[in-house]
This record gives sequence, C-alpha cells and structure tokens, in this order.
Amino acid sequence: MFITEAFAQSTTGAAPSAFGSGLEMLFLFVPLMVVWYFLLIRPQRAQAKKREETLKSIRRGDQVVAGGIVGKVTKVIDEREVEVEVAEGVRIRVVRAFIGEVRVKGEPVKTEGGKE
Repeated sequence: MFITEAFAQSTTGAAPSAFGSGLEMLFLFVPLMVVWYFLLIRPQRAQAKKREETLKSIRRGDQVVAGGIVGKVTKVIDEREVEVEVAEGVRIRVVRAFIGEVRVKGEPVKTEGGKE
C-alpha cells in the first residue's frame, strides 16, 4: 500500500507541517534578505555606479585598456565612443562600455576662461 501507518495515524488531527508555520518562515527569510542586501546587492550597486562615473569622465590623454589593448585617448567622439591611439599613428574607435580600466588620468581639458 502507498500510505504508511505513521501517516495514517496522524490524519486524525491537523497534519503536521514539514516546513513549520508561515510566521517561522518569515522570521528566517527577512534577516536573510537583509544580510543578502548589505553583503551582495549594495556593494555591487556601488561598484556599478563607480564604473559608470569612471567611463563618463574619460577624456583626452587618459590611458585606457579596452579588450586587452592599451592605448591613449586622443579624442572623445560622443557619449558612447572614444578614439584611442594604440601605436604612433594608429587610432581606433572604442565603445566606452568595452573599456575595462582607466589606468592613467590625463590633464583636465581647459575651457575658454582658463578654468577646468
């Protein structure tokens, strides 16, 4: 038969729950989510924000690594692309999202008033 004797005897009253009550699950789940947020989600968001700011602040003269190729930014084309010189006279266009690292920051671009 498919029904064991122990299960058949426990059907006279309320069936025991294998997982406990919903309130017990809530007491275990909420602290787990708080720890998960502070150890995983929050640092990852901060790191992504820092990377986005670094990519947005790339300017002429910065040394960057894109796809394993190290070069110097010679021109900022638009908010999505930059022109990188990888050897003397050899320039390539690189999508900012594929820049993995900004190694050396160049000097700030001077504006008309002489200020940055």
